[in-house]
Amino acid sequence: MLATSIFSSAFAVQTTEDGGALNLRRGVTDISGQVYDLHMLMFSICVVIAVVVFGAMFISMYLHRKSRGAKPANFHENVKVEIAWTVVPFLILIFMAVPAAKTLIAMEDTTQPDLTVQVTGSQWKWHYKYMDSDVEYYSLLATQQEQIANKFSKGENYLLEVDRPLVIPTGKKVRFLITSDDVIHSWWVPDFAVKKDANPGFINEAWTKVNEPGVYRGQCAELCGKDHGFMPIVVIAKEPAEYDAWMAEQEDIQRRAKEEEQRLLAMNMSMEEMMREGERVYNATCAACHMPSGEGLPGVFPALKGSPMVLQDINAHIDIVYNGKAGTAMQAFGKMLSLKDIAAVVTYERNAWGNNTGDLVQPKDVNAVATGN
Repeated sequence: MLATSIFSSAFAVQTTEDGGALNLRRGVTDISGQVYDLHMLMFSICVVIAVVVFGAMFISMYLHRKSRGAKPANFHENVKVEIAWTVVPFLILIFMAVPAAKTLIAMEDTTQPDLTVQVTGSQWKWHYKYMDSDVEYYSLLATQQEQIANKFSKGENYLLEVDRPLVIPTGKKVRFLITSDDVIHSWWVPDFAVKKDANPGFINEAWTKVNEPGVYRGQCAELCGKDHGFMPIVVIAKEPAEYDAWMAEQEDIQRRAKEEEQRLLAMNMSMEEMMREGERVYNATCAACHMPSGEGLPGVFPALKGSPMVLQDINAHIDIVYNGKAGTAMQAFGKMLSLKDIAAVVTYERNAWGNNTGDLVQPKDVNAVATGN
């Protein structure tokens, strides 16, 4: 029972087409297969015990019922029976503990990985960083807001689709370093038998080795705030050669992005362009908390409309968008948004909803705050 309760938490329930629950899924890794087999072993043992115990009870009640004139026996204690019902359960528990311990040890063995990925949970998205390269990015929910609002019909992978999935190679041991930069999240991919809490200030380790290419989906499994249900996980496993090509492409994109930022530092963009871009960035990243009207949610998320923080010190405004604010839900967008995006959204917030400060923030201003120069 102990092993069943431990491992069943690592799996989603398989369902039929009409949604009827059948069993835990086997998954796509050797470890997930071991967990499934262990679950079925424990389940079978429990079924056998239940049949024997309840069968003996029902047979005894039927054959020795009062209507048949049965007379109750008058005896106390039996050393052999006492020994039997102590030793037999002990042996059953040992039989269950050996394969459970073997599987648990294998699940926790993160040594000698071929690839290491840092997974960071944020309200409400995931950040992936490949430790052996400069590639890192955020992965956000890609389901259309119109589907969530029931304006459009819901797609096949409703609330389980992202803009940038995690990509890993098949046949390679991938270690995950799982943490958080705000509250407790939980990185859960049922097909991998991986479910680890992402705790702020701590790093938990997990690993997987996917045998077959495919797309595997999961979710945050720890209640982490109002958008907890909008924090999916998508992992794409590619053949090693295909993965290497993807990685080379990502490294090239990162390089060109850095070159583009350097080019932007030497440019001055117009108010019209920055307001247009800033509105797009605000609606995509800020409106969920501060509302499209900039009025926030009283007592939960502060208003930006008429806010002293927005109307006064520009550098303080840039700093809180770039670095976030510790102890609050305001996260750091420095790694998520480009210098141009941050400059645009700060410009937009300082001039939308009647704020009308006239301030125009450029990428070089954001870079100055970020670098302290």
